[in-house]
Amino acid sequence: MTDKKTQIVQAQIGADPAYGSIAPPLYMSSTYLWPSVDEKGLYDYGRSNNPNRTGLAQALAELEGGFGGVITSSGMSAIDLCLNLIKADDLIIAPHDCYGGTHRLLTHRAEQGRIRVKFIDQSDTAALNAALAENPAMVFIETPSNPLMRLVDVKAIARAAKARGAISVADNTFLSPMRMQPLQLGCDISVHSTTKYLNGHSDVVGGAVITKSETHHERLDWWANCAGVTAAPFDAYQTLRGLRTLSLRMDRQEANAIAIAKFLKKHKSVSKVYYPGLKSDPGYKLMKAQQSGPGAMLSFELAGSKDAASKLASQTKLFRLAASLGGVESLICQPSTMTHRGMAADARAKAGISESLLRLSVGIEAEVDLIADLQHALTKTQQ
Repeated sequence: MTDKKTQIVQAQIGADPAYGSIAPPLYMSSTYLWPSVDEKGLYDYGRSNNPNRTGLAQALAELEGGFGGVITSSGMSAIDLCLNLIKADDLIIAPHDCYGGTHRLLTHRAEQGRIRVKFIDQSDTAALNAALAENPAMVFIETPSNPLMRLVDVKAIARAAKARGAISVADNTFLSPMRMQPLQLGCDISVHSTTKYLNGHSDVVGGAVITKSETHHERLDWWANCAGVTAAPFDAYQTLRGLRTLSLRMDRQEANAIAIAKFLKKHKSVSKVYYPGLKSDPGYKLMKAQQSGPGAMLSFELAGSKDAASKLASQTKLFRLAASLGGVESLICQPSTMTHRGMAADARAKAGISESLLRLSVGIEAEVDLIADLQHALTKTQQ
């Protein structure tokens, strides 16, 4: 089997049917010629299908070890697309500490009567078993959780979901196929915000749904076309271009994150660091068992108030204040007021997302400069 580092570089290279160009062409056409009134070609209409989306979907499916992929307009549309696999009033089990946007989507879909949702601590075996006893139609997994980097046993949850006849969906945005393979761990579907690590340059918004089975792929592909949530050709083109450096970027970002986590762990102003790459982290052993590395996202709490965290976030120079993640540049955000502000305060409290929590998306800059930037900001915050 070809190494994934080779797969991502070689994806769609030389696949141009017209001139054999090394880089795949950008197909911007919204419509395509039909051979006859009774017969359509491989491509007919841009919303339904497009060569750039096809190429990216094939590359991601190969990386994830899936049957096929559907490329969507955003990570949230990818998650929402999966809801078309279940019926109204079906139950979804989701993590209580998931991304704020996911929590908001599922909560409001439930308010519409579109689904029922139960948010639980999926690391609590008793709570998980009790929820599974209610025969859910879908189990949504997010590991590491956003923003607390908590890990859950993907293989065990996927196995338990299958025993109940539930579809298991894993959000693999934080780790990418270079660090975890949800489908190989037993999940039915892997979803991504391609905006993040897969593209890696903070210049595209997109999503992807990779399925293990042909049946799920066909249904999701149909619904993506029907609902019109497919991605633009240029976005798919850019994402495939960014994907080629994923391995290099992830290696550098992860190395930086490990060094930063160790630095923060020792700092007197930091009360807690959330990062599975630390041996002291509760998820360290599980990380070693189901991942090939801890990734490049981490969070930490200051030994102070919300104001102290806000002050620190305003003092960093290299860690730019922004809500996204996964790009080559380093970012910092305060989840309670940024990425999770749409989550009810009581839900944030239940999940353990405090106002003094800060989340870092570690980039590819020099390690020494990133640590110096945090040291400077921590010093200024103490003054």
